[in-house]
Amino acid sequence: MNIPFLDNWLNRHETERGAGLAAALADDPDGITELFSECEMLRVQARVAGLELDESTASLEALDQLMPRWRRDPEAVPWLGNDAGFYLGTVIVRSIPGAAWQVWPNGQPVIRLASGRELNVIESGVSWAMTGSPELSQAYAEASEG
Repeated sequence: MNIPFLDNWLNRHETERGAGLAAALADDPDGITELFSECEMLRVQARVAGLELDESTASLEALDQLMPRWRRDPEAVPWLGNDAGFYLGTVIVRSIPGAAWQVWPNGQPVIRLASGRELNVIESGVSWAMTGSPELSQAYAEASEG
């Protein structure tokens, strides 16, 4: 359904949200990075499976090996996927020199590599939670190549 005034309203609010998050990131990049690293739902799932997430590349490989029991709950998948994307981004930011969080105008947090390439890690995390692909460790390997 095409409702022009609703589309305009949604676009305006997405832009406002994006500007607010971008401003917060500019004001306190360490605080926002810390906030993005919480990933509570993913950490709980990992802990239940006997895995402690230590923000290492090895933890990404371990997550890829988990049995995806969360797929039984379709309401949980997008939330877990968001967490997986934030966790992937956290590992990238903390281990790849020059990588940093950025915010697109629509409010979407992404990773910007030193090369200028941008990675939509949230999209990768949601895809991983839904289908197992791309593997988080694979997405990290591609990011580390620049």
